[in-house]
Amino acid sequence: MKAITYDQISHWNDEFEADAQRQLAALSLSKTNMADAAYVSAEANKLRHKFSVDIKTMEAANQKSSGRCWIFAATNVLREIIGKKCNIEKLELSQSYMALMDKFERCNYFFESILETAELPTSDRTVSFILATGVHDGGQWDMFANIVKKYGVMPKDAFDETFQTSNTAVMNRILNQNLKAGAIKLRTMVAEKKSREEIQNVKNDMLAKIYSYLCSCYGKPPETFDFEYVDKDDVYHIEKGYTAKSFAEKYVTDTVDSMVSIIHAPTADKPYNKTFTVRLLGNVVGGKDVTHLNLSLEDFKAAVIRQLQAGKVVWFGSDVSYYGDREKGIWDDKSFNFELLTGLDLTISKSNALDYGFSAMNHAMVITGVNLDDGKPNRWKIENSWGDKSGEKGYYICSDSWFDKFVYQAAVEKEYLGELAKYTEEKPVVLEPWDPMGTLAD
Repeated sequence: MKAITYDQISHWNDEFEADAQRQLAALSLSKTNMADAAYVSAEANKLRHKFSVDIKTMEAANQKSSGRCWIFAATNVLREIIGKKCNIEKLELSQSYMALMDKFERCNYFFESILETAELPTSDRTVSFILATGVHDGGQWDMFANIVKKYGVMPKDAFDETFQTSNTAVMNRILNQNLKAGAIKLRTMVAEKKSREEIQNVKNDMLAKIYSYLCSCYGKPPETFDFEYVDKDDVYHIEKGYTAKSFAEKYVTDTVDSMVSIIHAPTADKPYNKTFTVRLLGNVVGGKDVTHLNLSLEDFKAAVIRQLQAGKVVWFGSDVSYYGDREKGIWDDKSFNFELLTGLDLTISKSNALDYGFSAMNHAMVITGVNLDDGKPNRWKIENSWGDKSGEKGYYICSDSWFDKFVYQAAVEKEYLGELAKYTEEKPVVLEPWDPMGTLAD
């Protein structure tokens, strides 16, 4: 290893002072946000809210200070299905109900993962990963599908928000402290050779207390509810006596069953037209494994576009950390020239971004439209869940260039995969828990 010398610093100081471009950048950055200084308005102005395929959807929702984007996006997909069937203009499904049942199931999954790895040291990478990850707000499409299948869905007015559901940081911190205390207890019992029955009894006692805690935060879900709504023709309707599961079975379970998670991960370890699952990633023990079909970018986009052209919105996962303007509601790498502003080489391919930990899915939203120019997409319309104060009343645009670089996952109905659907029947390759395709959207 070679250290930096004082002579080198002196030389680089001289170079900086002689470089007019660096001096101009220093003037700009001294009192300007870097993203604003790098903003390319001529490119941003090309992202107009006009689309050749534009599905009319409901008002944007707001996940507030929580990481439930994947649930908001998924319930926004389902509400459009219910809205069409019932001729409804406004509807929200209970994101809190889905989050409560997911979080409770995730606690059991956590304890079972701890027991599965109990004979390994805490320094083992898998054990460390389980303990570090704990239980939080993020999730994947197949995890949402597991909750729908087991517990159903309900309208938001049957189970509304509380302060804790919209502001989850402290609630999650306390829960994860309890989970680590439980992990210590369970691993100690395994080390002491306690019986499986004794261990499960202790685990169930812990789960009982966790469920009570979660009900204190979320409220206790109703066992039954009535579905009341006024349709677009101002006609009042009431459908009485639903359970969450019977409501889902009537309106959305068939669609959820038809959904397939597709990904675009152009890394050497993930050939296209192969399915993958992630070890120890899930929420419902005994539920469907999180499974992805990896497609080329061309096939990935084609499936999404076919579903949009059929009038159906698309749940998707992306990395929104880069090249975004929240106020304007755009994501576009060409609208920000950070390389010119900084003088740095920022070129990283999508495959290297995944392999080197630069980028991975961190936010789920809904694609509701696309603009096709000679059959090729150049911009995409996005329904976000950050309220209606940013973007175009909560709706955003991403350029096709940004889509190529930062969109990783989508949930599409199997029929829109065409002949590629046959690959979903293959046994999936098992990836390690820390694989970037196991990243949870929050």
